[in-house]
Amino acid sequence: MRGKGIVLHDHFAFLGGAERLVVLLAKGAGPLDLAAGYVVPSGPVRSNLQGLSVRDLGAFSAVPLWRIFRLERAFRARTGFLSRYDRVVYSGSVAPLAVHNHRAGVNILYCHSIPRFAYDLKEEYLRRLPPWQRPVMSLLAAYTREVYGKAVRSMDRIVVNSRNVRERVHRYLGLDSEIVYPPCETSLFRWLGQEDYYLSTARMEKEKRVDRIVRAFTKMTDRKLVVASGGPEEKRLKRLAEGYGNIRFTGWLKDDELMKLMGRAVATIYIPLDEDFGMSPLESMAAGKPVIGVAEGGLLETVIHGKTGLLLPEDPSEDHIVEAVLGMTPRRAAAMRRDSEHRAREFDTTLFLRHMRDVLGRTGPGIRPGDISAKNEERP
Repeated sequence: MRGKGIVLHDHFAFLGGAERLVVLLAKGAGPLDLAAGYVVPSGPVRSNLQGLSVRDLGAFSAVPLWRIFRLERAFRARTGFLSRYDRVVYSGSVAPLAVHNHRAGVNILYCHSIPRFAYDLKEEYLRRLPPWQRPVMSLLAAYTREVYGKAVRSMDRIVVNSRNVRERVHRYLGLDSEIVYPPCETSLFRWLGQEDYYLSTARMEKEKRVDRIVRAFTKMTDRKLVVASGGPEEKRLKRLAEGYGNIRFTGWLKDDELMKLMGRAVATIYIPLDEDFGMSPLESMAAGKPVIGVAEGGLLETVIHGKTGLLLPEDPSEDHIVEAVLGMTPRRAAAMRRDSEHRAREFDTTLFLRHMRDVLGRTGPGIRPGDISAKNEERP
């Protein structure tokens, strides 16, 4: 790979799988510079960005709808600096809008997901809003489909994180793409024994369905649940758990604290709605911990039912979760340790970096998404 490169990411508000991927990519496949719509001022995010020079576009707002607008405007209007780079990697749903400021070099989209509020989950998002906000949301979704579609069609290459997302890109945008699975830093996760709790690490958002997990454990007071995350649903979930001493919330944790917690759990529970890919199951398996997941979305590409975890039916009920937890005894979980560790290694960081270096090195002007093959796809 020759020339100077930069990665643009929507924002660093928390340390999700996309944020970890971007940091690894900037450090390991470059070095590449890094820019984001905004970066939270403190917490685990800042510690993970140490050693990187991050340009903050200053687009933060505490109002969700206004924040989306500010992000879109920032990437469109404040990214003239891209002209100094030969290669730009766009990560996220809003960052691709900056592509019109980089006409002379190579543009690569790493697509974690299309902006789902504007496509497949539009009706779900509208349903949650007060009636007076819905017209604004509908206009924003229509505008996003127009500008996002135009931006993606301007890319020289589209890389996606799963077959699940590749199908969405093809269905809604009519474009081809190639798969490079996200990285799991397997060497960082270890089996540290087995204590008496089950672990949820999903962000507390409605799409992650953590509320169902909490409710399930209110029916199993002899089983312990640790919820190690944060998010907009945090207050509501804590109210659901009031009076139940078997449910504990830790808030966001530093990486080393989370790894210790995962390494000592019986198993993890992760049941999001049609997840794009999902890093949490891989990290769990890297620590030798099986996953109680759901048979939809990206989990179908990572968790092997009965071997590295249990996959519940789509739209799982609390009773489904109860049954799975009771069935995932400490003894059964321990028996899945080796298979889980082996499965996680099939998504190791070294494979991701090798594939992304290849993408960065072989991409040249004139290549368009319709010409892309699935050269880097491995089917674990």
